[in-house]
Amino acid sequence: MAEEAARYVEAVGRRKEATARVRIYPEVKDGEFLVNGKPLDVYFPLERHRIHLLEPLKVAGLEGAFRITVQTRGGGITGQAGAIRLGIARALVKYNEEFRSLMRQHGFLTRDPRAKERKKYGLKRARKAPQYTKR
Repeated sequence: MAEEAARYVEAVGRRKEATARVRIYPEVKDGEFLVNGKPLDVYFPLERHRIHLLEPLKVAGLEGAFRITVQTRGGGITGQAGAIRLGIARALVKYNEEFRSLMRQHGFLTRDPRAKERKKYGLKRARKAPQYTKR
């Protein structure tokens, strides 16, 4: 069991309703990045999502240095990208504690607390009120 755990470093990231379980394989240096079994550019067709979630690796200078697999569920595509970003940052800190100050400095270890606001009674949505009629 201990040998199996040494093969990869695992961390969990969350944002909105999305959860991502990120595994970094330090021994494998092929740069493969799979999200739910699909290549990164297939799962995230928009470049802004790919850039956003790869930021921790870019700052650490480790782009393409590991094989990374991600299991993500819940939320939308933007929430999943944010969850993967947090998961990657946490996994890098587990892999090498020296990355903690760098990740903290760039804000990668802070979970984004923003979430959908609940609907209030008497309103159409969280804040949208019914149209006011004077007469």
